[in-house]
Amino acid sequence: MLEQIIRRLRARPEECFFWRTHAGAELDLLVVSGRHRFGFEIKRTSVPQVTPSMRAALSDLRLARLDVVHAGDRTFPLNDRIRAVALSDLLDVLQPLRT
Repeated sequence: MLEQIIRRLRARPEECFFWRTHAGAELDLLVVSGRHRFGFEIKRTSVPQVTPSMRAALSDLRLARLDVVHAGDRTFPLNDRIRAVALSDLLDVLQPLRT
Protein backbone atom coordinates (compact mmCIF):
# COMPACT_ATOMS: atom_id res chain seq x y z
CA MET A 1 0.00 0.00 0.00
CA LEU A 2 2.79 2.45 0.86
CA GLU A 3 4.41 1.65 -2.47
CA GLN A 4 1.16 2.52 -4.27
CA ILE A 5 1.00 5.88 -2.49
CA ILE A 6 4.64 6.65 -3.30
CA ARG A 7 4.17 5.63 -6.93
CA ARG A 8 0.96 7.69 -7.31
CA LEU A 9 2.63 10.76 -5.78
CA ARG A 10 5.68 10.23 -8.00
CA ALA A 11 7.74 10.78 -4.87
CA ARG A 12 11.45 10.14 -5.04
CA PRO A 13 12.98 7.63 -2.59
CA GLU A 14 14.88 10.40 -0.80
CA GLU A 15 11.56 12.20 -0.14
CA CYS A 16 9.97 9.26 1.73
CA PHE A 17 10.42 8.48 5.42
CA PHE A 18 9.04 6.54 8.37
CA TRP A 19 8.69 8.84 11.39
CA ARG A 20 8.66 7.90 15.06
CA THR A 21 9.27 9.79 18.30
CA HIS A 22 10.90 8.46 21.46
CA ALA A 23 7.47 8.77 23.08
CA GLY A 24 6.05 6.29 20.56
CA ALA A 25 4.11 8.53 18.16
CA GLU A 26 4.62 7.35 14.61
CA LEU A 27 3.61 7.92 11.03
CA ASP A 28 3.63 5.16 8.40
CA LEU A 29 4.82 7.48 5.63
CA LEU A 30 6.16 11.03 5.62
CA VAL A 31 6.71 12.60 2.21
CA VAL A 32 8.81 15.76 2.09
CA SER A 33 8.77 17.48 -1.29
CA GLY A 34 10.32 20.92 -1.28
CA ARG A 35 8.56 22.92 1.42
CA HIS A 36 5.58 20.57 1.51
CA ARG A 37 5.18 17.76 4.04
CA PHE A 38 2.48 15.12 3.74
CA GLY A 39 1.71 12.32 6.17
CA PHE A 40 0.04 8.98 5.58
CA GLU A 41 -1.34 6.45 8.03
CA ILE A 42 -2.72 3.06 7.04
CA LYS A 43 -5.60 1.71 9.17
CA ARG A 44 -7.50 -1.56 8.85
CA THR A 45 -10.63 -0.09 10.37
CA SER A 46 -13.52 1.25 8.29
CA VAL A 47 -14.14 4.03 10.83
CA PRO A 48 -10.81 5.81 11.44
CA GLN A 49 -10.45 8.39 14.17
CA VAL A 50 -7.86 11.03 14.96
CA THR A 51 -5.21 9.62 17.32
CA PRO A 52 -2.64 11.29 19.58
CA SER A 53 0.07 10.14 17.13
CA MET A 54 -1.68 11.97 14.30
CA ARG A 55 -1.94 15.13 16.37
CA ALA A 56 1.75 14.88 17.28
CA ALA A 57 2.75 14.39 13.63
CA LEU A 58 0.70 17.40 12.51
CA SER A 59 2.27 19.58 15.17
CA ASP A 60 5.86 18.31 15.21
CA LEU A 61 6.27 17.94 11.45
CA ARG A 62 4.07 20.89 10.42
CA LEU A 63 2.29 18.72 7.88
CA ALA A 64 0.29 20.31 5.09
CA ARG A 65 -2.07 17.33 5.25
CA LEU A 66 -2.38 13.90 6.81
CA ASP A 67 -4.30 11.19 4.96
CA VAL A 68 -5.58 8.14 6.81
CA VAL A 69 -6.07 5.35 4.28
CA HIS A 70 -8.73 2.98 5.61
CA ALA A 71 -10.83 -0.07 4.72
CA GLY A 72 -14.16 1.77 4.56
CA ASP A 73 -16.00 2.88 1.44
CA ARG A 74 -16.11 6.67 1.99
CA THR A 75 -13.56 9.48 1.90
CA PHE A 76 -14.31 12.24 4.40
CA PRO A 77 -12.61 14.90 6.56
CA LEU A 78 -11.65 14.03 10.13
CA ASN A 79 -10.65 17.65 10.79
CA ASP A 80 -9.28 20.60 8.80
CA ARG A 81 -5.94 18.91 7.90
CA ILE A 82 -6.72 15.21 8.34
CA ARG A 83 -8.88 13.26 5.94
CA ALA A 84 -9.96 9.64 5.92
CA VAL A 85 -9.35 8.20 2.45
CA ALA A 86 -11.14 5.03 1.42
CA LEU A 87 -8.72 2.55 -0.13
CA SER A 88 -11.00 2.34 -3.17
CA ASP A 89 -10.62 6.14 -3.68
CA LEU A 90 -6.88 6.30 -3.11
CA LEU A 91 -5.71 6.67 -6.71
CA ASP A 92 -8.48 9.17 -7.51
CA VAL A 93 -7.85 11.37 -4.46
CA LEU A 94 -4.05 11.58 -4.51
CA GLN A 95 -2.48 13.97 -6.98
CA PRO A 96 1.13 13.59 -8.15
CA LEU A 97 3.62 15.97 -6.56
CA ARG A 98 5.12 16.66 -9.97
CA THR A 99 4.20 15.96 -13.57
